[in-house]
Amino acid sequence: MARIKGGLGAKKRHNRTLKLAKGYRGARSKQYRIAKQSVMRALTSAYAGRKERKRQFRQLWIARINAAARMNGLSYSKMMHGLKVSGIDINRKMLAEMAVNDAEGFAKLAEVAKKAC
Repeated sequence: MARIKGGLGAKKRHNRTLKLAKGYRGARSKQYRIAKQSVMRALTSAYAGRKERKRQFRQLWIARINAAARMNGLSYSKMMHGLKVSGIDINRKMLAEMAVNDAEGFAKLAEVAKKAC
């Protein structure tokens, strides 16, 4: 029987990697060996970036809540503690949204938090 070489599979694998490297500069998008390294690094960074984005959004929400809380005479930590003690279970994302778009509602929550502390 004739020997079957692995050319087709290798070509397929190479093309898959080169397609991911499309748009990269120079040899990074043309040569398989260099493209493979670039794509591996890019995918690793993309994975880490998805985790980092969650942290950055939480930081942003906390900064917004803190700014709005200080306008209402509270610090961020006192605000959060007051809400927890008074049994109001609202996440930081929604609090930050209220701080930006619904100042009156946020002020009411701040009053509740003040009384609880």
